[in-house]
Amino acid sequence: MEKPAGRREWLGLTVLVLPTLLVAMDMTSLFLALPQLSADLGASGTEQLWITDSYGFVVAGFVITMGTLGDRIGRRRLLLAGGAAFGVLSVVAAFSTSPEMLIAVRGALGVAGATLMPSTLALITNMFRDAKQRGKAISIWATCQFAGGAAGPVFAGFLLQHFRWGSVFLVAVPAVVVLLAAGPFLLPEFRAPASGRLDFAGVALSLAAVLLIVFGLKQLTTGSLTPPLAAVAAGVVLGTVFVHRQLTTASPLLDLRLFRNRPFTAVLVALVFAGVAMAGVGLLVTQYLQSVLGYSPLVSAVLFAPMGLGVAVGTMTAPALTRFMTPATAIAGGLAVSAAGSLLLAFTGGPALVMVAIAVLTLGTGPLFALGIGLVMGSVPPERAGSAASMADTGNYLGGSLGLALIGLTAAAVYRGVFPAGTTLAVDVTRPEVAEQAKEAFTSALHVTGVIAAVLFAGLALLVTTMRRTEDVVLEPVMAG
Repeated sequence: MEKPAGRREWLGLTVLVLPTLLVAMDMTSLFLALPQLSADLGASGTEQLWITDSYGFVVAGFVITMGTLGDRIGRRRLLLAGGAAFGVLSVVAAFSTSPEMLIAVRGALGVAGATLMPSTLALITNMFRDAKQRGKAISIWATCQFAGGAAGPVFAGFLLQHFRWGSVFLVAVPAVVVLLAAGPFLLPEFRAPASGRLDFAGVALSLAAVLLIVFGLKQLTTGSLTPPLAAVAAGVVLGTVFVHRQLTTASPLLDLRLFRNRPFTAVLVALVFAGVAMAGVGLLVTQYLQSVLGYSPLVSAVLFAPMGLGVAVGTMTAPALTRFMTPATAIAGGLAVSAAGSLLLAFTGGPALVMVAIAVLTLGTGPLFALGIGLVMGSVPPERAGSAASMADTGNYLGGSLGLALIGLTAAAVYRGVFPAGTTLAVDVTRPEVAEQAKEAFTSALHVTGVIAAVLFAGLALLVTTMRRTEDVVLEPVMAG
């Protein structure tokens, strides 16, 4: 019987959610600031794309390395170093004087941000050894992550009404100060014993593979297919080499034998494809609110907030479900609810139904993010917690990129199929003679996206039910490996 966590651990959790909020808000708040900073810095369209994407690209590429690096050099040490770098770089970003400078700083922020997410999740596993307390702590962590993502655009809109665009970066500084001041006293240090040397060849392979795949998926929506598909293919080849190396080297960057555990694998697959559905729906709904219904970016951000708040409520209430059912049943039931919410988008006709649909959709994903991630972290020994956390984070990033690319392409195909004379929604709605046709065509694309998301969530619900057969199996063979 593991010793229950005390007051110090719960106070430490309040410190750990700060970097979680930072990363989530930084991923979403920049979109509202983009027009203002682009005008101020004179950024071109391509430069604007890199300003928004460079952070996410680098986070996705480095999160595997940082999760395993924390296992080797100490998770608290890596968290505090990454937090300090994040604070300093946020100040530099706020006072950038050119698009090139901001792109470079955003990339460096991505390196720092990649240290935060796996370190926080791994430390939670170290601090809360009791399974029920760990589940509650992870649900709080996940709630803060998604609430931060939902609050980012709204908070950014408020700041931009009163201050210059750099203010959206400076909000990170107070949180970093609290983390650095309280972290050494409230957070334990953990370093995996006999962790071996860092696999630098594996680091290079994982970084190149993830960056190429994410870049290619994002570029699929730009029109030309050959370069993006070539990038994805090259990433898959390098990823295959990476997997082979991890299975044969003495000190692997990732312990891929964890995939022998069926619940572990099922949850990671569900995280990827839930990310596909949520990113695709988010992309279409934000465009629908602004270009079809004609709301301003700030009003659209407020109307879109139920998507993040729905996940937050779902993750916070998920642990209570385990009093009445197994985690697998709760996760599968939640995904079925998400499928129902997705179907509501197939009948949308205004903002009220859209808000209800995205709230129900994301509410159902709460058990997956709270209980599923808890299951993943509980399936590994403490010295592998950073590696497991990085797998979960990478699955989220890859799923989001895949959703933006594939569902974006599908929506574009539906749009052109319904409205062959159209170009892009942003252009067509400015032409009075075809504006209504363009809006109707995009609404059809939103309906199709809802159906696709419903199919994905229903399929994931069926997949997760297989966890019931193995969720009570002792995981000693995996842990001993």
